[in-house]
Amino acid sequence: MQPSVLSITELNRRARQLLEEGFPLMWVSGEVSNLTRAASGHAYFSLKDDAAQARCVMFRSRAQLLPWRLENGQQVEAQVRVSLYEPRGDFQLTVDGMRRAGLGQLFEAFSRLKVKLEQEGLFAAERKRELPRYPRCIGIISSPQAAALRDILTALARRAPHVPVIIYPTLVQGELAAAGIANALTIANARRECDVLIVARGGGSIEDLWAFNEELSARAIAESTIPVISGVGHETDFTIADFAADLRAATPTAAAELVSHGWFQAQGEVQQLQDQLQSLMQQQLESRMQALDLLSHRLISPQQRLQHAHQQLLLLQERMRNGIHTAQRIRRQGIGQQQFALQRARPQLAARQGQLQLLAHTLGHNLRQRLQTLQGACDRLGPALLHLNPEATLARGYSIVRDAQGRIVNDSRQLQIGEHVQLRFGQGSASGRIEDIE
Repeated sequence: MQPSVLSITELNRRARQLLEEGFPLMWVSGEVSNLTRAASGHAYFSLKDDAAQARCVMFRSRAQLLPWRLENGQQVEAQVRVSLYEPRGDFQLTVDGMRRAGLGQLFEAFSRLKVKLEQEGLFAAERKRELPRYPRCIGIISSPQAAALRDILTALARRAPHVPVIIYPTLVQGELAAAGIANALTIANARRECDVLIVARGGGSIEDLWAFNEELSARAIAESTIPVISGVGHETDFTIADFAADLRAATPTAAAELVSHGWFQAQGEVQQLQDQLQSLMQQQLESRMQALDLLSHRLISPQQRLQHAHQQLLLLQERMRNGIHTAQRIRRQGIGQQQFALQRARPQLAARQGQLQLLAHTLGHNLRQRLQTLQGACDRLGPALLHLNPEATLARGYSIVRDAQGRIVNDSRQLQIGEHVQLRFGQGSASGRIEDIE
């Protein structure tokens, strides 16, 4: 039988299937070379070692997740799927993930230690202690030159400036850093100066943060009798110290915000209560002032009545004086007009002298009589006003009767037998009880 003849397309398809089914997802290591980036965002490169190389493709959706920029000459470890590019028959690796060479060992060490300490119960929730709401002193374990320390101090100065801060200096990177962190924790617990501790470092690579992934520093954090907040790295960074601490903060600044939350919130609450108290006091004052104004408008004392009557008297006197002045002015005008008429008529002075004297006498008499009349009216108004004075009425023997509620009694039907009353006289007052009503 003649063997079946395959097309190149079918051959490449079968080869691709065999490769993809025969090689599971795996990690390979090598050096990046021949790197090109397409306009689509895909990355094409080769991974090589001393003896061989393989073409690779990393599609855009995966390439944009790399936390660093991929360059030629980098030693990397790539998670790949073995495949074949059918149109050209090229053997290639499809890269799903990538890390710098050597990080795999660190991740494995991280995972082993995390599992070990977790099995010991070092990360158990029941071991976590609640942070003090109002810490009286805050301790910071970090490098004095670290930017993270400046960020923490800035945040605490803004949110809780009255709380003292003690810095326990230590290395936070390098071979001696883990021992330094553990020693600083031991010193802080021995001195008992602080209510809460912050272990802090800024962001960096996994190698930079490795001191916080060592067993020595993790156990020192877990054994601390003072509550510990871990503020290491950025939000996406996780270390063993985060799991061992009583609370993890996403960043060093976030750690400062967590430890000062109680004081910061209390400032807002105090300000809110102050505003409410001031508002209530203002409302009460305004309400009392309105009530006082209303009562003062309703209250008219005898003295005010006398003042009103006195003002009326002064007004009448002023009107009387104005009337007299007006009458005198009219008389003078009349005399002037008569004199003018006399001058125009050229009267005989001798003949008119007697008549003039008579008119002058009559005018003087009329003026005196008018003044006497007005003075008499004024004299009569004075006693009448005094007669209206309640005090004068009381002085003549009258009295004012008020019931138990202080109301003036002007009708016997307002009273009941046995009711107590108050009597006011021209001089003094007395109290009594109603025995009979007519």
